[in-house]
Amino acid sequence: MRHLMCAAALACFASPLAAAPLCDDLGFAGLLASCNRGETIELTLASGQPLGEDVVLESGAYYKLEITADGSAELAVEGPSFFRSIWMNEIVINKIEIRPMAIDSIEFDKAGVVELSFIAIKPGRHVLRIPGSTGDSQSVTLSIQ
Repeated sequence: MRHLMCAAALACFASPLAAAPLCDDLGFAGLLASCNRGETIELTLASGQPLGEDVVLESGAYYKLEITADGSAELAVEGPSFFRSIWMNEIVINKIEIRPMAIDSIEFDKAGVVELSFIAIKPGRHVLRIPGSTGDSQSVTLSIQ
């Protein structure tokens, strides 16, 4: 029994450790620290216009996604796979902060801006798209590595 416990303890030390943080000192803010923040991702909802460009995100990093609707049409953006692969800190609409557990889509009835702050978690290739659209420019791929 004693040998088994020693072997188990050694196995714990021999296994790979958790990945290093993205910055040297995350401090009290943890993953939300300013040194752990990626570039803001900007998408535009406009009738007949491209949604945005594909983006590569790093798992464990903190990002902001800013979606601006120009009011040219009633449009939404959906991406259940993406929204299930992140930890959402908050959604800000008209300076009102919302702390959701999960979302499936966001719809704009008129011009406006929504800002989502999140930590990318689950690696994979995820698509945000305008529901019912088929064109490549009406979607954006967010790859989490």
